[in-house]
Amino acid sequence: MDFPQTSLSNSFPMRLGSGQPADKGGLAATSSRPKMCLPVTVKPKDPAITRTATRQVDRSRLREAKLKMCHSMNATGKLKIAGTTYDFTSDDLQDLGEIGRGGFGTVNKMIHRKSNTTIAVKRIRSTVDEKEQKQLLMDLDVVMKSNECNYIGDCWICMELMDTSLDKFYKFIYERLNDSIPEPILGKIALATVKALNYLKEELKIIHRDVKPSNILLDKNGNIKLCDFGISGQLVDSIAKTKDAGCRPYMAPERIDPQTAKGYDVRSDVWSLGITLMEVATGHFPYKTWSSVFDQLHEVVHGDPPRLSANANRFTAEFINFVNTCLIKQENLRPKYNKLLQDPFILRATQDKDVDVAAYVTKIMDEMANNGISAFTTNLQ
Repeated sequence: MDFPQTSLSNSFPMRLGSGQPADKGGLAATSSRPKMCLPVTVKPKDPAITRTATRQVDRSRLREAKLKMCHSMNATGKLKIAGTTYDFTSDDLQDLGEIGRGGFGTVNKMIHRKSNTTIAVKRIRSTVDEKEQKQLLMDLDVVMKSNECNYIGDCWICMELMDTSLDKFYKFIYERLNDSIPEPILGKIALATVKALNYLKEELKIIHRDVKPSNILLDKNGNIKLCDFGISGQLVDSIAKTKDAGCRPYMAPERIDPQTAKGYDVRSDVWSLGITLMEVATGHFPYKTWSSVFDQLHEVVHGDPPRLSANANRFTAEFINFVNTCLIKQENLRPKYNKLLQDPFILRATQDKDVDVAAYVTKIMDEMANNGISAFTTNLQ
């Protein structure tokens, strides 16, 4: 079969009003937040309690007004599904329950009633601070600019509902089926991820900064998607200096080491890809369990890098070399995406048209259903 193609759903914020989360979905939208003026005049007999009484009444009136706004405000927008554009509001979405939870809120499975289409909607808490709001706006900007890339999807804001994430998928295979993922499937996963990361870098000047199994999504149609741009950053002179973004166990040594003053570039995501592939290929995280954060950081920065071995001839030399190349500790020796795309392992995955990702994913998903296992992750960080 041809390499599994993916598509990206464009997204927009729909403000539901104070106390309510912000639903996401569609191509474009208009949103408004009316200003609220509550003039209150209080004239108590005792001047000493004037300010206190005024504040109490203000708070009471404000709470009442917010409650009214929650019931009266209805965000509107446009949602494009299968070539058809729908005008819709939040009332057009039927909530089927929570399927994930992350730093900014929850992800819910919902049905768009008019088209009878099931989607995933990220519900953002109304209490996010200014820094978090800027991060979300940056995420939206990445999504809106990525609509031509076949390999980038997004579940942080809203997109078509995928069947599962790679972390849940591989853990079920190893822990419940006592099996492993075939190398040709690993090749397709690696190919899709490298292409998505390369698109972000070349077209949008973005590094992902949070590559890990839970941010790679699969479905029964054979689609493979890279998701979650919540901490992606604009490249400035190809260098990013942020030290605290991402999930530390997957972070490259140069991102953790405080002495790496020059920051890091896209090769930090190459390291994270290597850790991800090694974990998914072997069924366990490459590093041992740490007793403290200090031990974790010390081993990544000062210890030897993980190395994939032949493992009873289960892996080809091409795959072993690809993973170990991604895990070269010296950043300047680690390849960037242009070289990875020319790697023999990636070229083989590109040319292999007989790998049926859809059939394999469907088989495993059916096994999960038969075992009563939920297909969704419970923590979308």
